[in-house]
Amino acid sequence: MSAPCVIWRVTDGKRGHERQTQGLVQALGRLMPVAVRDVPALSEARALRSLMTGRFPVSGASSPAIIVGAGHGTHLTMLAAQRAHGGRTVVLMNPGLPRRYFDLCLVPQHDGVAEAPNVLMTVGALNAMDLSTEQSGKTGLILLGGLSPHYRWRGRVIAAQVRDIVGRCPDVVWSLTTSARTPRATAELLHETLAHDIEFVTPDDAPLDWLPSRLRRAGQVWVTPDSVSMLYEALTVGAAVGLLDLDPVRTGRVARGVEELHRQGMVVQYTEWRAGRPLHRPPAQLNEAARCAHWIRERWFPDL
Repeated sequence: MSAPCVIWRVTDGKRGHERQTQGLVQALGRLMPVAVRDVPALSEARALRSLMTGRFPVSGASSPAIIVGAGHGTHLTMLAAQRAHGGRTVVLMNPGLPRRYFDLCLVPQHDGVAEAPNVLMTVGALNAMDLSTEQSGKTGLILLGGLSPHYRWRGRVIAAQVRDIVGRCPDVVWSLTTSARTPRATAELLHETLAHDIEFVTPDDAPLDWLPSRLRRAGQVWVTPDSVSMLYEALTVGAAVGLLDLDPVRTGRVARGVEELHRQGMVVQYTEWRAGRPLHRPPAQLNEAARCAHWIRERWFPDL
């Protein structure tokens, strides 16, 4: 049996970033034997010092074949770890540092980055979900974001849309979760008016497996367009996805990515649904973590 591919996963404590790296690591583990170690990101000052000295503060660990990270706070730590212990770096975003510093950059198409030998374009952010076979048309999930530089948040409008959806689908068992960006006034308004009609969970109350388990079972998922990571998770499990209506602040990279999903028929907007267009499952399967893992395995580890 081949020795496992050692992966160091640099973490910054942000759940969204860790779901992205978890998705890639899990997908790699389905293709070849892996041994994973989580390495907390160093502070910027400590990472710079480590990078300059070539000494990285980790003990009792095998040298990595791959160093994976997501989030700007992980980048210097990744490079410091590579200088001290070797391995190839994989960053799951368009990094703030020059892309040539990393062996592979997995960059969402909507970022508008030019292709390069070390750049692999992705459809949205990677995630840890897979196509689900557990979905029920009688189960629905509503995922709310909040204040964002990309969309104008209108709490009362969102609350009215949510109430309308729940009211028009009385046979569906609904769950709803907010995010750390959801204004308290919006959460309170929804809780007051819907507390008896749906399961209402805040991020602080939700166990780590709450969202993945609900996503796997939900036949339909409604998402605010600012919640990009949750939007792609819902599409990856194969749910029928509806977009709650928010106005973009500008035609930036996030809004362009969401609009492209709509153009491809992957999502249905709330106004379209209310006018009679039904939600539908995505016409194409989306699993970017698996696709990227295959790319890495075929080019870097063909013998594992």
